[in-house]
Amino acid sequence: MKRFFLLIVVVLIIGAVAYVALNRTDPADGTAPALAGAPLNADPVARGEYLARAADCIACHTVPETGKPFAGGLPFKLPFGTIYSSNITADVETGIGGWSDDDFVRAVREGIRKDGKHLYPAFPYTAYTQLSRADVLAIKAYLFTLPRVRQPERPNDLGFPFNQRWAMGFWNAAFFRSERFENDPSRSPAWNAGAYLAGPLGHCAECHTPRNVGFGLKHGESLAGAELQGWRAWNITSDATHGIGKWSDEALTQYLRTGHADGHASAMGPMGEAVAHSLQFLKPEDTAALVAWLRTVPAREGDDPVVVDPSPKAVLASSAAAPGGDDETADSDGLRLFEGACASCHQWNGAGQQTSYASLVGTRGVNDPSGRNVTQAILHGVTMRIGETDVYMPAFGHAYSDPEVAALANYVIRHFGGKQGQVTAEDVARRRAL
Repeated sequence: MKRFFLLIVVVLIIGAVAYVALNRTDPADGTAPALAGAPLNADPVARGEYLARAADCIACHTVPETGKPFAGGLPFKLPFGTIYSSNITADVETGIGGWSDDDFVRAVREGIRKDGKHLYPAFPYTAYTQLSRADVLAIKAYLFTLPRVRQPERPNDLGFPFNQRWAMGFWNAAFFRSERFENDPSRSPAWNAGAYLAGPLGHCAECHTPRNVGFGLKHGESLAGAELQGWRAWNITSDATHGIGKWSDEALTQYLRTGHADGHASAMGPMGEAVAHSLQFLKPEDTAALVAWLRTVPAREGDDPVVVDPSPKAVLASSAAAPGGDDETADSDGLRLFEGACASCHQWNGAGQQTSYASLVGTRGVNDPSGRNVTQAILHGVTMRIGETDVYMPAFGHAYSDPEVAALANYVIRHFGGKQGQVTAEDVARRRAL
């Protein structure tokens, strides 16, 4: 019996040592590569504004309908409950107005609040940990120049044991490492700038990388595509078939800066937000750096890969004004719905009438038999402002039943992607609730 208890004590000691070691904090300030939009000799507030945009802080910390930037309250519906973003205005009582520089840096880079409690990794401190202290404090300086908004934190809706913040220490031990960004001396300055923009700042992997059962990133499948709140974040590795390997530099640049690339994609959902709030504001040199880095991401096929048919037979047989080549016995309800609500904007040949953002041919969304993004676009529409242009598609979720949305989605997939759509009314109901 004594031997058994001794074994238990040894195991506990080893576990405690491992816990402390795996939760260690890197004390280094860190350095950042030169960014065209945030030169080190610039005013800290101006630098902070650019860095906050590059990090897309406003998208997660603002409920659009409230008109209260950075005041928090945006819901993140996850498999284990709903988390609400926090108020990061300088309000002393409900925001971060009473936080010191060290408090803010610790929260951003280590995921620990001023009160010592753990943040959930819906806040991407797992990426922000690589930011330099100077960049984090520049962001704080910018936030403290903005209007203070008094808005108390909205309680998360999490069941046990996920509502136990202290348990995040064990999650961090398994899936998080406190570390600063390091330049790769074998790469060009532009490549390193792109790596910093995509990693610590833009945290692209948080959406585009699949997660394991513990909700940690599968680093071996980095950027191979994932699903996020019902939207599919596509494979952005250099894979020529399933990723962006065949996209030209011009197409990638156009997409990042405008949310549209002819024959490839139009951004919507979370990616539309990233373009509207963040990517369109990057300096051209920084966009070029991001493209240079993307080119070197190892090719991966990813789960449930999508193969794009650039010229499906139904589209080739259609004109802008009339359909052709459809199987009239399949998806007839969807065809009727498309004719009544969609054809005037998207056109039967998928070219788009009023705007190129309405073009459909060649996009991965219409080539995905699961129809995740097609369904979400039908249900929720698309709204984003690019420069002086408003990109808008109305939401049809309130007008169509679940079976109707499924029929419409499957028709779009068949006609414009040449695939057999697999969307069911049950799928639509589940996605509608997200």
